[in-house]
Amino acid sequence: METKIDVLGISGSPRKGNTEILVKKALDVCESEGLKTKLVSLADDISTDEILGYMCDARAIIIGSPTYFANVPAKLKDLMDKTIILRRQGRKLKNKIGGAIAVGGSRNGGQEYVILAIHNFMLIHEMLVVSDKDTAHFGGIASGRNLGDVVNDKEGLETTENLGKRLVEILALLI
Repeated sequence: METKIDVLGISGSPRKGNTEILVKKALDVCESEGLKTKLVSLADDISTDEILGYMCDARAIIIGSPTYFANVPAKLKDLMDKTIILRRQGRKLKNKIGGAIAVGGSRNGGQEYVILAIHNFMLIHEMLVVSDKDTAHFGGIASGRNLGDVVNDKEGLETTENLGKRLVEILALLI
């Protein structure tokens, strides 16, 4: 296992694309402030146990997800369900900072429901859920139907970067 991770970013998409771009964007903000980050993509061949270890090691966790019928995809839901072991082993995610990012095929494509699902997951683990900074939304919310479309979504990039800024701000308060 690596040394302590300040911010773990999880791209909950079963494929490479817009979700990973957005999670990386938020992590870039954190890195620019000197925080150690790690990106995990569910599109890669990585074991659940390895991801759970990173989650326990991190001070903050950003979960990004595509919007599948106003919900998270099965692969991300499966990871969320498997974290029950962390709860049973003494609430290992308790008091970690958590933030959410969602991307959908259109501006009003159900992203807020995805954010809500991620926030509910975090709240059940007794994590400290944050929104984005200044734009004061639920987190990073973007639209992009085709690979790379999110880089042209100015509002979505802004909320995603502001989520990273808010995580930096909160982590600084806890030092």
